[in-house]
Amino acid sequence: MARMVLILILLASPVLLSADVLLIEQVRQVDGMAVPVNGQSQAEVEAAFGPPQSRSGPVGDPPITRWTYEHWSVYFESDRVLFTVLNRGEVISSTPAGS
Repeated sequence: MARMVLILILLASPVLLSADVLLIEQVRQVDGMAVPVNGQSQAEVEAAFGPPQSRSGPVGDPPITRWTYEHWSVYFESDRVLFTVLNRGEVISSTPAGS
């Protein structure tokens, strides 16, 4: 029985490791991309990157708003960027500002 469990763990480990590599690669891509940064105002983001494809919110207290662009989403608290994340499934090369 112990052998069977060990075999199952060994067979599953490449799948788990590949998922971690993909997430790490996405974080590295965002680091190299021109994306909104923490603390920027909504006006600064729109001036630099254009209008978003969609806007969601505000929700909660303090109000949190999400703007969705082609490759990433920007989360604001009130008027300021909290963080920018790649949209699910995005694996892209660097994107110049304003695209």
